[in-house]
Amino acid sequence: MSLPSTDDSTASRVRGLFADVIELAQVRFELFTVEAREELARLAGMAVMGALAVVFVSFGLIFLAIFLTVLLWDSQRLLALGIFTSIFLGGGAVLGLLAWHKAKQGFRMFGATRSELQRDQERLRAS
Repeated sequence: MSLPSTDDSTASRVRGLFADVIELAQVRFELFTVEAREELARLAGMAVMGALAVVFVSFGLIFLAIFLTVLLWDSQRLLALGIFTSIFLGGGAVLGLLAWHKAKQGFRMFGATRSELQRDQERLRAS
């Protein structure tokens, strides 16, 4: 009966370590794909609801402006049209600036994946 040589045991350890690293990468990639699917589904739902909200609010505001303009047609029609034009353009400008500011902040997607990878990195450095 012969004892395993040092080269064989070192090679098997390296293979075992390599297999562990591959398994860890696979688990992290699966977590990443699950988070990506969840985030895409959430964003798609938000986009649909947001688009519908914009359409309904826009129609509501347009009909309110028309209603009040017709109501004030005999006395203050130009004032009513000026006020509604200012409100709509001002609101659009403010919302455009807010959207631009949010876009500059960036996204916080895949937080769990990033935190797990950070913990993995810390554990590997500590070893």
